[in-house]
Amino acid sequence: MDYSIKIGGEAGQGSQTIGDALAKVFSRSGYHVFSHQDYESRIRGGHNFYQIRFADKPVMSSRKQIDIIVALDRETIHRHVGELSETGRLIYDSETLKERPEGKRFLDVPFARLAAENGGSRIMENIVATGAILGITGMNTDILFGTIEETFRDKGEEMVRLNITLATAGYKFAAANCPSCSFSTSPASEPKMLITGVEALALGAISSGVKFYAAYPMTPATGVMNYIAGKADKFGIIVEQAEDEIAAINMAIGASFGGVRSMTGSSGGGFALMSEGISLAAMTETPVVIALGQRPGPATGLPTRTEQGDLQFALYTAHGEFPRLVFAPGSPEQAFYLTNKAFDLAEKYQIPAIVMFDQYLGDTQWTYTGFDTGKLVFTDYRLRGESFASLNEYKRHAYTENGVTPFGVPGDAKHVVVTDSDEHSEEGHIIEDAETRIRMTNKRLFKKMPLITNEIAPPLFYGNKEPKVIITGWGSSYGLMKEAVDALSGKHDIAMLHFSEIYPLPATDKFDYLGLLSQASLSICFEQNATGQFARLLKAETGYSFDKLLNRFDGRPYLLEELTGEIDALIG
Repeated sequence: MDYSIKIGGEAGQGSQTIGDALAKVFSRSGYHVFSHQDYESRIRGGHNFYQIRFADKPVMSSRKQIDIIVALDRETIHRHVGELSETGRLIYDSETLKERPEGKRFLDVPFARLAAENGGSRIMENIVATGAILGITGMNTDILFGTIEETFRDKGEEMVRLNITLATAGYKFAAANCPSCSFSTSPASEPKMLITGVEALALGAISSGVKFYAAYPMTPATGVMNYIAGKADKFGIIVEQAEDEIAAINMAIGASFGGVRSMTGSSGGGFALMSEGISLAAMTETPVVIALGQRPGPATGLPTRTEQGDLQFALYTAHGEFPRLVFAPGSPEQAFYLTNKAFDLAEKYQIPAIVMFDQYLGDTQWTYTGFDTGKLVFTDYRLRGESFASLNEYKRHAYTENGVTPFGVPGDAKHVVVTDSDEHSEEGHIIEDAETRIRMTNKRLFKKMPLITNEIAPPLFYGNKEPKVIITGWGSSYGLMKEAVDALSGKHDIAMLHFSEIYPLPATDKFDYLGLLSQASLSICFEQNATGQFARLLKAETGYSFDKLLNRFDGRPYLLEELTGEIDALIG
């Protein structure tokens, strides 16, 4: 069992409401779910859609063929009817759209009239449509009703009853008027957790002990701030909406210097404003974690679309030479654990850490049985209380064998904690001499860098153990590549390498991924940018060049069939 549903309409018509409700119903019914959205940067109008795939096996990408289309406007019919599978159905309301397509694949459901006849208003037609979809698939409505009760509980019992009535009306009408619909759902298993990339990243920050988050809203990073703000009271977190991104990163640095784990986040344009702050964190050796949500640029670009165009920016932004961490999770699960690792290593080595994602990963929903919190790492590397007070003397930037100086919390002892954005002495005071400059650069950069590199995990290898074809990617490409390898493994000796810990690049002593690439007959680097930024990084750092580059930069993610077709063509 593997079905795909697409809900299309104008912004404001409720396609996301329907999609979110269905995703919850399917995941709570025990099915594996993957969803993604496509929406324009406007509040009303335009063409948006929400696509859900649910199956009785794990899924982590969207397919081209659609089994059920819900058309809330005419444009959805004209744009997407060609995507219907052989047994697919398109549901629409002819009274609202003033159009009646001919053919057995079309099911006319009077969403608006059913809403009005059952005590609702026209704007509640989306709940009727939700019920109609479940009516076609023959699924039990109990979980939908539970979801409705959870959603509308704060608006009173009458609103809960009304929405249940409307969903039931849609369910009964579709079930009665589509006897030829051949959709059948296999027995469900245990309920599953449904989570997006930004939610998992934010949850990873909360689980890592973040106590201060400052940001200015910017798609797609706003979701991180919203999620943490929603949990702030429960976990004792201060969330500050700053006046701009310059203020946000400086607030985060100040909070970190004051003794708490802190974080900020933005997208490309806001991250550009943080450049000087990142250098400040590096010079003062103050740990800070930054969530960088990518979207197509330059400038405002395509605000609600997806791209992997900021890798070079993350690697080389900010003036001066200093170590940094760059992570790029490929799934919500990776986002959860890598955010935790970013906090741990940022604190351990007193450096900035950047966790990159894009709009695609941020918005996609995945299902899991749960995350293993036993894998989380939390070590308080700060000097506090008695351990700080017992020192005879304290120098904030004292030279050490590994370059890492004990990090005292100001006010926790008699010692004064001094630092400066100018080059400074061990005590933290401004200097001008060459000898101290050389020693401080060695401390911050050359002593720390080998230790940081040793912390980096090798890329994930999946597929044929002796592959002739290897496709390599980073960040959000993980799920697509994994399913593409599965789809193509019947006719090709193919495997994948997925990098989620980008910089420093992993060493090859734990896993010789460069040797594996060199032995393959064909190596392909798959990226959603125009210039092959990861391929350039690998060549610059190791000298290895991929045989082929597969790049997409139109702001849309690949569908599974599209990616397998492109790989097949390159192999051929």
